[in-house]
Amino acid sequence: MKSDAVKKGMQQAPHRSLFNALGMTDEEMRRPLVGIVNSYNEIVPGHMNLDKITEAVKMGVALAGGVPREFPAIAVCDGIAMGHVGMKYSLVTRDLIADSTECMAIAHQFDALVCIPNCDKNVPGLLMAAARINIPTIFVSGGPMLAGHVKGEKRSLSSMFEAVGSFAAGTMTEEDVYEFECKTCPTCGSCSGMYTANSMNCLTEALGMGLPGNGTIPAVYSERIKLAKLAGMKVMELLEKNIRPRDIMTEKAFRNALTVDMALGCSTNSMLHLPAIAHEAGVELNVDIANEISAKTPNLCHLAPAGPTYMEDLNEAGGVYAVMNELDKKGLLYTDLITATGKTVKENISGCENRNPQVIRPIDHPYSTTGGIAVLKGNLAPDSGVVKRSAVVPEMMVHEGPARVFECEEDAIEAIKSGKIVAGDVVVIRYEGPKGGPGMREMLNPTSAIAGMGLGASVALITDGRFSGASRGASIGHVSPEAAVGGPIALVEEGDRIRIDIPNNRLEVLVSDEEMAARKAKWHPREPRVTTGYLARYAKMVTSGNRGAVLEIK
Repeated sequence: MKSDAVKKGMQQAPHRSLFNALGMTDEEMRRPLVGIVNSYNEIVPGHMNLDKITEAVKMGVALAGGVPREFPAIAVCDGIAMGHVGMKYSLVTRDLIADSTECMAIAHQFDALVCIPNCDKNVPGLLMAAARINIPTIFVSGGPMLAGHVKGEKRSLSSMFEAVGSFAAGTMTEEDVYEFECKTCPTCGSCSGMYTANSMNCLTEALGMGLPGNGTIPAVYSERIKLAKLAGMKVMELLEKNIRPRDIMTEKAFRNALTVDMALGCSTNSMLHLPAIAHEAGVELNVDIANEISAKTPNLCHLAPAGPTYMEDLNEAGGVYAVMNELDKKGLLYTDLITATGKTVKENISGCENRNPQVIRPIDHPYSTTGGIAVLKGNLAPDSGVVKRSAVVPEMMVHEGPARVFECEEDAIEAIKSGKIVAGDVVVIRYEGPKGGPGMREMLNPTSAIAGMGLGASVALITDGRFSGASRGASIGHVSPEAAVGGPIALVEEGDRIRIDIPNNRLEVLVSDEEMAARKAKWHPREPRVTTGYLARYAKMVTSGNRGAVLEIK
């Protein structure tokens, strides 16, 4: 056992004395030591129940003969961090989570890990750590929130943000907004639509790192406690069989995840996180293959914000495995891959039928014949830009309009809410990328303001920042190279015509090459917005969004 390095032999007598201080018995010291990475805290609604999940996991580990030892991981609530300086500290926590978990796991020589995440950066951060550490590991999330109910309709956090825009437009009263405020987030759990947290928890299943139901069983269901116990027991089987994260997270597994991503209509943030996780697993995952996979993968789900169904509905319809079973009917998945269940993908999804074709469209009757995410390229995004195609209305799939240029998110929000943005405009928000932000803020406030003002079918938004999974509309993010390194988005001027062609994966500013070259010759880098602390260090090491915003030593 790996933990023998701290438990066995005369040289380890001092180590054993410290285990004695923990109250461990000689019997426990002879058993495998399993790290339980608990992301519980009291500020994130998606994490407030993780203490109960953790206790269930520990019970499962002990039942199967292991010795569970808990340690923490941080987590930021993107909803609370949204729209102010706090959002600069969201994406950057992904690397803090990965790094701190690596430190704890290796310093204490754990034999195996159970990772208990739930929200946006927590899931990919721990998946990155699992790939890096590469000891037997399984994931069990805290589960999604139940949908809220307002005036007889199911609602979620995206509805709340859009209500603020509707109030600014004069179409909703303060009393109406207060009702949304009180009812849209009724339980603990990750917000109830197919936002980033739920996207990544579902893709953890698709990658093979979680048990069935990991992404969809609601946080408040007792079934999730059972799932946690099973995960604790299952990690002991993975340890016995020596099945490790890099055995599971292969290139084919990442292709499976991208395929499921397209079918589910996941958050565009998956295009940041999957390449970053793959990087840690030693797999080169170029976002360009997203279009290749999208071209042959039907979009089967329209969960909020793309449609009127929610995570609880996907769970009742059969969950991620039912979606995968539909995809397998046309041979779109690699099914001979080993997973954290100890079985292959084929064994996992066999018999997992679609119980509600209104929630999961049958493979022969999809919402569209292509996937939910598109990667765009062109002279405005030579490396890439990303859009959640499944959440774009048909009339905005192709759009041309004048650029309305803003140097930060706050200036754009002020212009939108004050009525300065009109139908046909293309809002450009720049210097919000990984390096320029720094931290690559999400733009849920401006996209929600556009939707709430009634402009969702006539105004596009382009940024080198990113979008919440709750964003909808013609919202194109991750534009690379970003403005901070002199990418073409830095050269766009007020009134330039911009053309968006999502079906053909194109994003163009209608300015001649000669003019763009002349503008580039005059361009100078901006002074850094942050010069001290973690963000300053992050800005010096981070790569572009098209590479997953991974950190590299220059």
